[in-house]
Formats: sequence, structure tokens, C-alpha cells
Amino acid sequence: MGALIKWMQRYEGWFGAAGAVCIFAGLYLALVASPPDYYQGEVVRIMYVHVPIVQTAMLAYSVLFAGSIWYLWKRDPIVDNLCQAAAGISAYLTAGGLITGSIWAKPTWNTWWTWDARLVSFAVMLLILVGYLMLRTFIDDPEREARFAAVLAIVGFVDLPIVHFSVEWWRTLHQPLSISMRGIAMSGEMLRPLIVMSIGFWVLFVYMLMVRTQMLYLTDLLRAKKGRLLSHAHLSDLPT
Repeated sequence: MGALIKWMQRYEGWFGAAGAVCIFAGLYLALVASPPDYYQGEVVRIMYVHVPIVQTAMLAYSVLFAGSIWYLWKRDPIVDNLCQAAAGISAYLTAGGLITGSIWAKPTWNTWWTWDARLVSFAVMLLILVGYLMLRTFIDDPEREARFAAVLAIVGFVDLPIVHFSVEWWRTLHQPLSISMRGIAMSGEMLRPLIVMSIGFWVLFVYMLMVRTQMLYLTDLLRAKKGRLLSHAHLSDLPT
């Protein structure tokens, strides 16, 4: 068993507990302690879930990108398991970001969807992730599957800077970046719960990544063991 898998088994519970504590604390700060926005009112509270989800989705894709480069270099099957796990988690988070964003947009922009640069580029990210997961389903050869998927993940990473900087490069309905090199355009009462929620989602992502990677690792072990047993049974049936 790989050292990475052993490390995950040892520390996954700590990450899960820490993520849960941060999220519960963040929800209290977001729903109880923080004030309503002067313009959006109570609707702004969905920001404390929407923004961390989007940030964590992009973090998960960044892990997929880095892991794909590492896999093409070292051909480590455990790293491939980690990449596949990160892709699945990122896909769910990206879909969650689009859903929560639509819920936030309806009272704010009076529409569920608009062809905004940020929305379109983020939806493209979901399509890339879905394509990645479909590719991993349709190719029978595990090594070719992992190699082709890694290339797709690396090429698709070009969309992440577009998602992040779209509000700076084009005129969109989205407000400019609240936290940038120009400073922080947000009050401390709203920034604190956002930071706590973001940390909670990031730590929870690490926990989910650990769990899912181990599941995929064990699945590959069982598949390999089954293949060896079938091969042994076939050789035993051959006439001597």
C-alpha cells in the first residue's frame, strides 16, 4: 500500500472534523452574526455558500491539473486515482455553484440565467469535467484512459483563468473582484464569515478527496485481483 494512502487513512478523520467545525461556525457567523447587505438585504446570505462552493470547485480542478501533470511524468496509479476523485468532486461543486448562483441571481438580477462571461466560462468548466468523467468511462484500457484523461484535464485548465478574470476582462453583471491587489471591497463583518466558510469548504474538500481516492484505489485493487484469479482459473482449465 502506498505511503499516500496510509497518510490519508491516518488523517482523514481529522480533516473531516475540522471541516465540519469550520462550516458550522461559518454558518452561525453568516446567518446570525453578520448584518444584511445595504442593497441586497437578506438575500446576500447565499453568498456565504455560493462563493466558497465556487472557490472550492476551482481548487479541486487545480488539484486535478497538478495531479494530471504529475501522473504523465511519474505514471503513478494512486495519483491517477486522486485525479479522478478530484474531477468528480469538482463536477459536483461546479454544478452546485451554478445552482446557488442562479438562486442568488433571480432576486438580484431578476433572471435565473444570463449569458454573462463568468457564468458561461464556469458552465464550460462543468462541461470539461463531465467530458473528463465520460472519457474515463468509455475507454477500456486503464493506462490509455488515465493518459487521455490527464491530457484533457491539462488542456481544460485554460478555462480557470478565464473564470477568475472574466469580471475584469469584460463588462459583466458580476461585480468586480471583492478581494484583489487593489484591496478588499468588503466590510469585516461580512468578510469574516466568508473566510471561515471558505476554509471549511477547502478542508472538507481535502477530506472528500481522501475518502474518494481510497475508494478508487481499493476498486482498482479488487479489479486487478479479480483479473489475476480469472487468469489463474483459465490456465488451470487448459489441458496438460
